[in-house]
Order: sequence, then structure tokens, then C-alpha cells
Amino acid sequence: MTQTPPPEPAPVERPTCPRHPDRESHLRCQRCGRPTCPECQRPAPVGFHCVDCLRASTAAAPTARTRIGGLAGQERPTTTYVLIGLCVAAFVLQRIDPQLIGQGAFTPYLGDTQPWRFVTSAFLHSPQMLTHILFNMLCLWQIGQWLEPLLGWARFLTLYLVSAVGGSVGYLLLAFPPQTMAQMDSTWVTPMVGASGAVFGLFGATVVFLRHLGSSARGMWILLAINAALPLIYPSIAWQAHLGGFITGAALAAVLLVTRSRERARLQWPALGGVALVVALLAVVKYLTVDTGFVDSVVRYA
Repeated sequence: MTQTPPPEPAPVERPTCPRHPDRESHLRCQRCGRPTCPECQRPAPVGFHCVDCLRASTAAAPTARTRIGGLAGQERPTTTYVLIGLCVAAFVLQRIDPQLIGQGAFTPYLGDTQPWRFVTSAFLHSPQMLTHILFNMLCLWQIGQWLEPLLGWARFLTLYLVSAVGGSVGYLLLAFPPQTMAQMDSTWVTPMVGASGAVFGLFGATVVFLRHLGSSARGMWILLAINAALPLIYPSIAWQAHLGGFITGAALAAVLLVTRSRERARLQWPALGGVALVVALLAVVKYLTVDTGFVDSVVRYA
């Protein structure tokens, strides 16, 4: 009698890791069930997940943010350090090339034809007064430690730069062109430098945020009162820039608070741009409505 030999068993397919096909693995991801080699395993509350599932769950998870909009857990104020570094570098360059301050300082008389001075003046400081840059950088460092993580680097940088422009615009709005030779020492033709306008913008924003968060702003008001009294001792301090920066910073902070909800988040950057536009329009209106004929003629024939 002839017997048919039994069929050979089908080869058993070895489970291999999808990311490393040359590696056999009998352990499977608790989420997708695929074989996963030790290199691709990530601990989970029960068992482990593969790196692909972990990446997908991380991307789908909502981003944790502070109550103002910054990324939660980011405590290193990198932008603050960069701004301080730029101001210090500019100060060193001023000592090497004294003409630099004349090229970047804000002067109302030159602002309409050289608008970059509205910003560059905030990165320059008096080379004769070391305390000028030291005080401004100390304030920037102290307040940046708290404010930048709260806002995130992009909002913080926007607040700083727009407040710097707001400080220059405040100096411009409270300056008036001289109409006689006796008035030729007016602020209209007096250069202004310093990060004070930007720093006071951070002060203004901090006061608004502290009030919103229910924290005491007494220490900030004391600091502002001291700074308000300094021009009485040192008349060369441009208090107009302090005022302009403070108001601009407070306005920007109010916009950030109004648009902080998820439903209004898409309006936040246009609203911040709107504040910057208003600041710029104030400067344009000032230049269009003042009489600069006398000072123009003096400079032309000087």
C-alpha cells in the first residue's frame, strides 16, 4: 500500500521590528501591537509603547501654556540674554568708534528721514556713564527672568521692540521744534539713547499682568516712583521715553490678555500689529503737524 507523506509544515514567520527588519522581537507595543525591538521600546504605564506611537501621541496632545500664552516649563530666558548681549556689544563698539552713537541715536529732527533710529537708539547707551547701561541691563535681566517664560520668546521680543519704538515716539511727541535761536537746545535737536523706553515697556506690561494674576504690584510701583524722581536729580534723563515705553508696554499687555483665549488666539498677532501701527501713526501725525521751518533753515545755512 502506498502512503502519501504528510505535507511539510509552513515556515513560521519570525516577528521583526518594523523599524529594524533584521531584528527579531517577540515583544509587542501595547498600543499598536507591532513587534518592537529593545531600541524602539519606550516605557508606558503598562508595558511599553513603540517610538512611532509615542511620537503620534505627543503630536496629538495639546501644548501646555502659561496663563498668558508662553510654553509651560520653559524657564530659560534666552531672548533676554541675547538682548543684553546685543546692548553690551554695541556699548563696546561705541567705545571703539565714538561716531556710532551719532549714527544710531534718536533725534526728533532726524527721525522722519532716518526711521531706523527709533529702534537702534534702544541698543545704544551713554559711553560716559557706565551706570546707564548697568542699570538698564540689570532691570532687563531681573524682569526678563519672570516675563519671558510667562509670554514665550516671540511675544516677549515683540513687547520689547515695540516698547522701544514707543519710547522713541514718546520722546518725539513731547518735543517741539525751536522757533528762535534761544530754543536751539530743545529736545527736538537733542539725541536720545538707552534701553529705558523698552525696559519701561516691560515694567508697564508687568504691572498689567500682576494685576490680572492677582499678585501685588507694590514693588513695581515703588521702582517706578524712584525712576520718576530721577529726572529731578539728573535732568539729562529722557523721562519722555520712559513714559512712552510704559504706555506702549501696558497697551500690548492688555491686548495679550484680551486675546489669550483659544477662541481669540488667531487675533492676537494682528492685534499686536495694530498697537505697533498706532504707535507708528502717532509719529507720522507729529511730523505732519509741526512747523520745522526755522530749524531747517538754521541747519541748512549752518
